[in-house]
Amino acid sequence: MSTTTAARKAITSDYARYSALAEKACKFLSASPDPFHAVHNCISQLKREGFVGLSANEPLMGKLKAGGKYYYTVEHSTLVAFCVGPAFEASKPFGFHLVGGHTDSPNLKVKPRSQKSHPASGTIQLGVECYGGGLWHTWFDRDLSISGRVMIKSPESPLVQQKLVNLEDPIARISTLAIHLQSAEERKGFAVNKENHTAPVIATDRIMSKENKDAGNVLQEGVQEQVYGSEWREGQEPLLLEAIASKLQVPVEHIIDFELNLYDTQAAQLGGMKKEFLYSARLDNLATVFASLEAITQYSKELPAASSDISMMVAFDHEEVGSTSAQGAGSPVMLDAIQRISSALQGSTTSPDLYNACIRKSFVLSIDQAHAIHPNYASKHEAKHSPKLNAGVVIKTNSNQRYATNGLTGFVVRELGRQADIPIQEFVVRNDCPCGSTIGPTISSLTGIRVVDAGMPQLSMHSVREVMGIADLQNGIDLFLSFFNNFRTLDDNMSKEIEGTTAYD
Repeated sequence: MSTTTAARKAITSDYARYSALAEKACKFLSASPDPFHAVHNCISQLKREGFVGLSANEPLMGKLKAGGKYYYTVEHSTLVAFCVGPAFEASKPFGFHLVGGHTDSPNLKVKPRSQKSHPASGTIQLGVECYGGGLWHTWFDRDLSISGRVMIKSPESPLVQQKLVNLEDPIARISTLAIHLQSAEERKGFAVNKENHTAPVIATDRIMSKENKDAGNVLQEGVQEQVYGSEWREGQEPLLLEAIASKLQVPVEHIIDFELNLYDTQAAQLGGMKKEFLYSARLDNLATVFASLEAITQYSKELPAASSDISMMVAFDHEEVGSTSAQGAGSPVMLDAIQRISSALQGSTTSPDLYNACIRKSFVLSIDQAHAIHPNYASKHEAKHSPKLNAGVVIKTNSNQRYATNGLTGFVVRELGRQADIPIQEFVVRNDCPCGSTIGPTISSLTGIRVVDAGMPQLSMHSVREVMGIADLQNGIDLFLSFFNNFRTLDDNMSKEIEGTTAYD
């Protein structure tokens, strides 16, 4: 039976299970329009499942125990969650079994000076910056809203607060130019100038009421006197700040800064003739975050009594822009987690030898969405490495180290899939096409831990609206559970030596 036939049969027989999971994923995706909200929603689920919150800024010594489950965040946009095996012993080597993903997706971020009016057209716009490698033409003619985090400070208090905000309503739109106004050359292809063409319209200047103008004046005077200088007084769009203040129920003049992005207000939903597809924004890579969260919370409900390892999920920020930030995969976050957790559990028994043994016993599933074969552009895939939707998790390989997979780490995923009856597919980019990358090579080079790059297949990657198969969401969770449950036994049975048939004399 072919992989496609087997997958089709599985979808038919297990549709109710896949559908229920996908509906839950839709709620998570729609409620997570930015990394801050995504991490916040993950924490809510972790708390419900009994995970204990820790601080990234405080020592962990004395706070961890065998059989415990914990989480902490870095800058509120990167999440670390882990379970300690019930059989953990401080004096014996142990490993970290980690599923890694990322919380960010390409989007339009509001510039620090948000005001961008266009008097000639009578419109009020927002200044935005393109984040990551988005398919920016897909953001045109969409009903957009704004979300992120806002910094709040009252003049009467030295305390600076961080608050999440989601305006929810469709308040911004980037309109395409009518075909009648395009030249013959422009009609051949839609070329987006990222600076000139992406600023969304949020109002006309005629709609500016006296109340709105007064709010802007209060903001300008208050911020100038109490917090910032003329850059804030001159640069902020009063309508935006008034909307944020109204949503958060704070005075406009208390807003001192923000980190905001635009998002498509259309909710995630199931689609296709048989409802076998998941249509949503940010599948790359919140689908992985959701699946790894489901896996670790399910696993934590009944930790195997014999487990002595650390099972972990990490969702990093800033993968789409290279991971080089304080909370990206290129930061100390990964090594800090290993060192802090190891030290807290081992205490005085910690030694370089035990730490090095821990690294050698560890393994990372670097999970980022994979490119399914596109029926209208099938020639873009290499014939023997063309993943299909709803046909299984994809192992991604690149000999130029754009992916961290090698012969041994790829085998691990295939064997874990075989043990749990999970279909596995393979992807290698064509020799005449460029190859993307992800957090796998970064983690591997920084930590020395074995890594495999894999992911769930999807279409329309980096579009404002993407699509994947609902069976692959369950396939991902099942693979992660197989990893948490079966990797230690599999690894113990893999020879660490290599044999040769001849020797050089």
